[in-house]
Amino acid sequence: MGRTKRKWHPHYFDHVVVRGNNRQVIFHESADFAEFFRILHYVHSQNPFTLLAYCIMNNHYHLLIRSETPLSKTMMMINRRYSDYYKKRYNYTGHLYENRYFSDMVLSADGLLEVSRYIHQNPIRTIIPLVTALEHYPYSSYKFYKEPANCPSFLRPDLLINCFQFEKDRTFRHYIAYCEQAEK
Repeated sequence: MGRTKRKWHPHYFDHVVVRGNNRQVIFHESADFAEFFRILHYVHSQNPFTLLAYCIMNNHYHLLIRSETPLSKTMMMINRRYSDYYKKRYNYTGHLYENRYFSDMVLSADGLLEVSRYIHQNPIRTIIPLVTALEHYPYSSYKFYKEPANCPSFLRPDLLINCFQFEKDRTFRHYIAYCEQAEK
C-alpha cells in the first residue's frame, strides 16, 4: 500500500518537523546551521514560501511554513540539499532523516499563535534548557520578534502578530509576552 497523499493548501500554514534518523544530531556546529539557512534562502528564491516561525535544534527542526507550490516540493528541495551537504561534509551514508517530514495544517489564528509559541519555546523546553531566555538561542526566529530589523526575506513576523487584536505598536510586545509565559 502506498503512502497517503499529503494535504496542501496554498492559503494555510503547516507545522513541519524533521528529525534526524534515530534522533541523531544533524546539526553539529555553526557551519551546519549556516548552511541550512543558506539552503532556505536558495529554495525560497526558486520555490517561494513564507515562514512565521522556525527553530533549528541539534537533532531536528521546526518550520511554520506556507508554500506557494505544493509543500512536498519545497520540503524535498530543503531536505535533499541539506542531506547532500551533510553526507559530503561528514562522509555519511544512509538515511539522514528518521521519516518523511511531519506536517500538520494549522487552520486558525489561535492555532498559528500556539504552534509558533511551541516552536519558539523549544530551546527552553528541553530536559536541560539550552538557554535562559528565548532571544538568546541563535537558531530561532524568535529574535526577529524582539528586534524585527534584518529579517530574512522568507520570514514574515508581521503576519503572525496580526493574529492578535491589538494595535501594531503593541503586538510585538504582546507576542513576546505570550511566548514567554509558561504553557498552560
